[in-house]
Amino acid sequence: MAIETEPSPGRTRTTSGDGKQRGSSRLRGHLIGTYGLLALTALLFLIFTVTMPDSFPTSDNLTSLLSTNAIPAMLALGAMIPIVTGKFDLSIGYGLGLWHVLTMQLIVHSGWPWQLACLVTIAGGTVVGVMNGLLVELAKIDSFIATLGTGSVLYAVTLWITNGARIVPGPEGLPAWFTDLYTSTFLGLPVPAFYVLVLAFVLWLVLERLPLGRYLYVIGSNARAADLVGIPTRRYSIYAFAGSGFVVGVSGVLLAAQQQIGNPSGGQDYLLPAFVGALLGSTAIKPGRANALGTIVAVTVLAVGLSGITLAGADFWVTPLFNGGTLLIAVGLAGLSARRRLRAGAVATRRSLSGGTTGAQSDGTPGALSDGTSGSQSGGAITEPPSQDSGHHRVP
Repeated sequence: MAIETEPSPGRTRTTSGDGKQRGSSRLRGHLIGTYGLLALTALLFLIFTVTMPDSFPTSDNLTSLLSTNAIPAMLALGAMIPIVTGKFDLSIGYGLGLWHVLTMQLIVHSGWPWQLACLVTIAGGTVVGVMNGLLVELAKIDSFIATLGTGSVLYAVTLWITNGARIVPGPEGLPAWFTDLYTSTFLGLPVPAFYVLVLAFVLWLVLERLPLGRYLYVIGSNARAADLVGIPTRRYSIYAFAGSGFVVGVSGVLLAAQQQIGNPSGGQDYLLPAFVGALLGSTAIKPGRANALGTIVAVTVLAVGLSGITLAGADFWVTPLFNGGTLLIAVGLAGLSARRRLRAGAVATRRSLSGGTTGAQSDGTPGALSDGTSGSQSGGAITEPPSQDSGHHRVP
């Protein structure tokens, strides 16, 4: 005998057509959020190619795009690493200025071999990154304040080294092997473009495929929950700042090889584009969280947009206006993506709990999640509370 059940009061019965419509709407939203920025890049490239066929799609302009935007791309990737953990490193611009000046000082005035000068510079950047992490995690200073203070100290050291003047090589110039770090080509493309690709691949591998990356994302989503499941949040946050400092040190060496002079204020102009790329990148590929591939897409759309605007004859003040406006848009979109991700996780949790409650009403047992465990969700990740009968917390 078939028994028909009526829906409980307060609940509305959804038809299959409504479910399909909502599913189609969610799919469109997912595709737009994931690939919208990439589509915008292709659209801008097409528009500038059609409107400026003699200047924009040329090999010289494309080579210039790859070469001049390599350092901003690397800094954006470096800034992205602490953002994954919910922190910010505002010292990257000042660090870039110090490390490229220090490289020039050691090679030009101190007579060091360029290889040793590069290693010392990169090590210095990593040490400063560790110091930022210690200030944030051990001294409990907000990352904005700590890294801004560190950046001011780095700028003071830069002015002390240079005495406020530029470092210019003598008539013999810089070693050719050193300048080739930036000016050489490979497979017909500028070598710096391959540096960016290698760095992006390494960060993608670490963040998406290794436990270290998953721990960093958990810390950025809910540091308290990460502590409860046994993740050493302080250690991994310091690792994130150290990684950022390492990238800034490498970028300082490349900036010295590119400019071939030491400009004490040369790094500050890179701070804003780096954060624009990192924050805007959190709205692409993996919407709602910082990721390496999204950062590359964001830097690309910024590079294409600025190049087209410049070739169109825009005034000199358009560049900072473009960067500032894009930063505001990027922050807004990043916040919107994060909120949508949290809402989607909350909806999934309610549905699983509702399913468990329904099962409890039918068989008389308490409701549970679909996998038979209880848990909480934050930022799209389900964390399991520690067992009360165990003597310690462990990572599930």
